Amino acid sequence: MKNLFLFFGITLFAFFSFKNISSEGSPLESFVDSLFKESLDSSRIAGGAILVAQNGEVLLHKTYGYASIELSVPMPLDAQFEIGSVTKQFTAAAILKLVEAGKLSLDDDFTKYMDYDTKGRTVTIAQLLNHTSGIPGYTEIDEFWPLSIEQHPRDSLVRLVEGHDFLFEPNEALIYNNSAYFFLGLIIEKVSGKSYEEYLEEQFFTPLAMHHTHYCSNSEVVKNKVYGYNFTPSGLQQKPYIDHTWPYAAGSICSSVGDLYIWSEALHNGKVFKNDLYQQMITPGALNNGAKLSYAMGLVHYMNYGNREISHGGGIHGFLSHSCYYPEEDLHIICLTNTTGPNGGSYFTERVAFELMEKKEYQAVTLDVDLHDLAGIYKGEVRGSELSAEMKAIPEGFTVQYNGEGPLDTLSLYVGNHTWMDGNTTVIVKDGECRVDEVYGYYILKKE
Repeated sequence: MKNLFLFFGITLFAFFSFKNISSEGSPLESFVDSLFKESLDSSRIAGGAILVAQNGEVLLHKTYGYASIELSVPMPLDAQFEIGSVTKQFTAAAILKLVEAGKLSLDDDFTKYMDYDTKGRTVTIAQLLNHTSGIPGYTEIDEFWPLSIEQHPRDSLVRLVEGHDFLFEPNEALIYNNSAYFFLGLIIEKVSGKSYEEYLEEQFFTPLAMHHTHYCSNSEVVKNKVYGYNFTPSGLQQKPYIDHTWPYAAGSICSSVGDLYIWSEALHNGKVFKNDLYQQMITPGALNNGAKLSYAMGLVHYMNYGNREISHGGGIHGFLSHSCYYPEEDLHIICLTNTTGPNGGSYFTERVAFELMEKKEYQAVTLDVDLHDLAGIYKGEVRGSELSAEMKAIPEGFTVQYNGEGPLDTLSLYVGNHTWMDGNTTVIVKDGECRVDEVYGYYILKKE
């Protein structure tokens, strides 16, 4: 199924940091070196940092490439990157800290804490956390982008979003939503009486000695903060500007792979919350129709080719990030790159994960449904647009064409119960609906 998520000419020679923590010359280090060398030599990235740890032992902590191409500055070991939506797990954790303190409830209507006209709908804080509110995301609203380079009161963004219709009724679907996390930041400030940055510093960054983590700034001079770049067919270019008034609680934290490991190890080993709150944070809920989700609270939690993964990615101008935890193996893999393009953080974490673990492919079963009855045109709301998918029967499944144009995709791996797999995307076609679980989104397309 088509990937519905979009992240926003100099030849580089691989520069491998001489400062690193690894088993010198280990197969893991050699494998990761080769991945980064290929990406650097092809100018797909300017640089990056990676950390791999298992059972409390750091197996690899290394940096590659350049923090600044213009100045030929190698990537420092404690390089600080903009981590984009990896920020969301800190926002979710801050909300749960306020729950722990008895200052709010996940079942509260969010309008108890901020002014927003829901046109009579009840939207809970829990629905903001798992993207099921139906509120439109501001990064998918065209009017936002001229605003993104300017400074205005944050309430101006709330009013902008409020002027747009809900995408769906609360808890009827899951469409990834930066507005929800922006609102959660405002709620944290209202309830705690502190700025978002101050509250995170007080609750997490200072107690855990995360000395390389802070709210990103457009003006502050920060040691080891790296430049960001965009990949283009003609070469790497400097990233566009965005004012950090706006990514906010949805994506404005800067950090290092070392600090993100400190955080991940603390979070998953009971050092941030008691177990009941931790379980709430990592446990996905269900839609009104009973469909189980893969998105929990600032984290996705799903089976990645047979391996249970708790993770989140991030993308912001000039940077792509991915932080993963595999609980059965007690394995952490964190990668940050200072380039938006085809080889971001998840490109590296995915390959390293399946170098260390078995990738269990989904097993096909014999078709037991009439494909011709299911074929047709299905339409519905996805992130940023309405999608039309024309599905035509072929012997093993369907061809799929989107919005009447472009190449055909093939959906052919049938796993039973009206369900097909396309990578880790689950597609269920039954009862006049095509339901698409893409881990970060759960879309319901209706048959015409």
